[in-house]
Amino acid sequence: MQTRFIQTDGLNQQILEAGEGPLVLLIHGFPELGISWRAQVEALAGAGYHAVAPDMRGYGGTDRPERVEDYSILHLVGDMVDLVRALGEETCTVVGHDWGAPVAWHCALMRPDVFKAVAGLSVPFQPRRAKGPPTPAMSAIARRAGRGELYMVQFQDPEHHRIFEADIATGLRKGFYAYDGSTPTERQSTGFIAPGQNFLSEISDDATLPPWMSEAHHAEYVAAFSNSGFKGPMDWYRNLDLNWALTAFLQGQKIHQPSMFMVGERDPVRHYAGQHEAGLKDWLTDLRSQTVLPGAGHWLQQERPDEVNAALIGFLKSL
Repeated sequence: MQTRFIQTDGLNQQILEAGEGPLVLLIHGFPELGISWRAQVEALAGAGYHAVAPDMRGYGGTDRPERVEDYSILHLVGDMVDLVRALGEETCTVVGHDWGAPVAWHCALMRPDVFKAVAGLSVPFQPRRAKGPPTPAMSAIARRAGRGELYMVQFQDPEHHRIFEADIATGLRKGFYAYDGSTPTERQSTGFIAPGQNFLSEISDDATLPPWMSEAHHAEYVAAFSNSGFKGPMDWYRNLDLNWALTAFLQGQKIHQPSMFMVGERDPVRHYAGQHEAGLKDWLTDLRSQTVLPGAGHWLQQERPDEVNAALIGFLKSL
């Protein structure tokens, strides 16, 4: 397993990789890094695959463009197309977790010639909403339910990343704790923020690191985000409505490549994206497995590496 830099079109990407064989890209989410896939990189390499986990645009050692609009879904998918080519390949399987899952789903939607199979963890495929952009709809749903505001809407504030940058170690610790499967239900985040509060203020100050995260691993995240900051990662969220505008050409489009989906039973994301799980088979026409891991939370590949590794390798062997 090695870390190196690779130059793609206009972006210098840091990648974690190991193994030889068919290429598998592993795309992380928020607030994570390529190192979140260590267990999968090792297992996939051992199973005969070339596993590559990049720090995504705006994260870790990868370049951080300044403009908000440079973090659109077209840029994120383009980065992965460029990475496949820079690695000397023409096709691959793409796997995404959290924010990486929508990127993976869109890789499959936009470039089926490159991404021959797709796996999503935690966040199901969500078809484009024909009635309008997502953030006004999110706000309306939260208001009708009397649940405050969904954190993704709060993240639209151009300065909101500073709540994480004020104390990076604490912000990361709280975030990992609030979405972990070992955290008691009443202390987990629901994703909905009460008036006058924010994502971090709603999480208890005595939050601890999850059982799977060592102090040394936490320190790796702290060091990376102390260097890169949170503006780039949060700019992904600030493109939600622009992404909707840019993807009208995908309206009604289904994913026909082999696919799989896995989610933790106690993943808080299910509070606001879980409704899309029931209809996955209608949009993923070759859905080969859909798994709910009992007791698991959001950080699947690190909480439950053995189950995730077995599922991914089984899926890859089926192709």
